[in-house]
Amino acid sequence: MGNIMQTLTGASDGKFSGKVAVIIGGTSGMGLATAKMLLDGGARVLVTGRSQAGLESAQKELGKDALVVSSDARSLTDIDALAARVKSEFGTFDLLSVSAGFAIRAPFESMTEAAYDEMFNLNTKGPLFAVQKLAPLINRGGSVVFTTSVANVKGMPGNTAYGAAKAAMRSFARTLAAELLPREIRVNAVTPGPIDTPIVDKVFTGKGEAAQIREKMIGMVPMKRWGTSEEIAKAVLFLAFDATFTTGAEIPVDGGWSQL
Repeated sequence: MGNIMQTLTGASDGKFSGKVAVIIGGTSGMGLATAKMLLDGGARVLVTGRSQAGLESAQKELGKDALVVSSDARSLTDIDALAARVKSEFGTFDLLSVSAGFAIRAPFESMTEAAYDEMFNLNTKGPLFAVQKLAPLINRGGSVVFTTSVANVKGMPGNTAYGAAKAAMRSFARTLAAELLPREIRVNAVTPGPIDTPIVDKVFTGKGEAAQIREKMIGMVPMKRWGTSEEIAKAVLFLAFDATFTTGAEIPVDGGWSQL
């Protein structure tokens, strides 16, 4: 089974041997796929999530070699506790992948303060302070990879606060790359387009709405399909370990949607 998984994911046995990764928002979707690839390649991995069901499912899927930790990506108290846990478990580590995120879709006219705050707490405030608290533990030559969204460059109705929050995260990739240069830590971003993850069904909850959105997106994306979590994971790991002369950059993984 391991060899089959390596063939499917592109990971080679031992490719990430000796590496340690922390994935914030790693219990489902893109973060989970990244964790799987790292584990298949021999890395040590800690992933975080919020829901008990998600934590239990991720632990079962990733196996006993993964550390699955309950941590709210919006909470500075939880981020402090996470940094202490990472220090006690690993001392230092090599990759911080900030993958937690969620969209509350609402027309501009009905945007509420609560929805606005939720989008910026999860997609902007949490990621910034996660890097602040965890960067001192990242080894020289290590990296931070943010997961942003194509909404940070495209005007998408219903995504006013989400798009702005993700644009702020894209800005972090530039500014923090400059801030962390003295520590030799690279900071980059992966920008997904339509990726078929469980979050699609959580965001589009109306009867048949998720299926309609999937069909609509296929018509809009130049490559005429949705992307996979594994395709995002490959981009994250490229930036994390292979792109050693790249910092402050953004890789769109969106089927050409933002480029063509």
